[in-house]
Amino acid sequence: MLPMLHETESSLLQPTEAPAARVLNAQGRAPAVLVCEHASRFIPAALNGLGLDEDAARSHAAWDIGALELSVELMGALDAPLVHSRVSRLVYDCNRPPEREDAMPQLSEVFSVPGNANLTAAQRDQRVHDVYEPFRQLLSSTLDARSEPPVVVTIHSFTPVYKGQRRTVELGILHDEDNRAAQIMLQQAQGSGLRVALNEPYSATDGVTHTLREHAIKRGLPNVMIEVRNDLIDTPKGVNRMAGLLAPILKSVITALPGTGVKS
Repeated sequence: MLPMLHETESSLLQPTEAPAARVLNAQGRAPAVLVCEHASRFIPAALNGLGLDEDAARSHAAWDIGALELSVELMGALDAPLVHSRVSRLVYDCNRPPEREDAMPQLSEVFSVPGNANLTAAQRDQRVHDVYEPFRQLLSSTLDARSEPPVVVTIHSFTPVYKGQRRTVELGILHDEDNRAAQIMLQQAQGSGLRVALNEPYSATDGVTHTLREHAIKRGLPNVMIEVRNDLIDTPKGVNRMAGLLAPILKSVITALPGTGVKS
């Protein structure tokens, strides 16, 4: 059983479904905090599956396939805390601020989300309160509890084909206005054998760096967002291989950026 420090309950979730967010290995010694915003495809029973069919509910639209498994392996390899959401991003995308329409998308890739159509202000507020806020508060308190300023690393996966276009990149390294960790990681990843690109298949202009901006940049903490093509981590063997490639790269980033943040 992985160690767990804190849970936050939610009224949208039944008691057996809570918490909305969880931290694992909270006492990890590495000066890093791992984050997985799209770790789960779970939809609370109260939302009746958001009206999705089985294909949509299991698809990448609902979660980042393999991202949690990869995060857990990296957590162990680095001995770092891991904060992750336990609710599908179709209920609320924890990597988006409440004012963004795609925080509760009506359309995700090729899938419509009937349960997100015509949401009232009260319904949106409930999801913010019950899904986003527990995640945000848990990540914030985890960062504030660190004895030294950590590097913040968010972990995601992406589809090999998006809207009919095949993606050749295998590892994307993304940054917002702070590129310190991304540049070190890019340099270290060049010899990994992976097809690596900076700010691919997304970039800050796509609005995907909310967590980095909200939790790392505001604190002056070095940060990076990792995107792995999900066909490389959709099996335990693939996850283990990718973790073996990424762990030493992330260790280099952590070593190169000691104590660069400021406590808020």
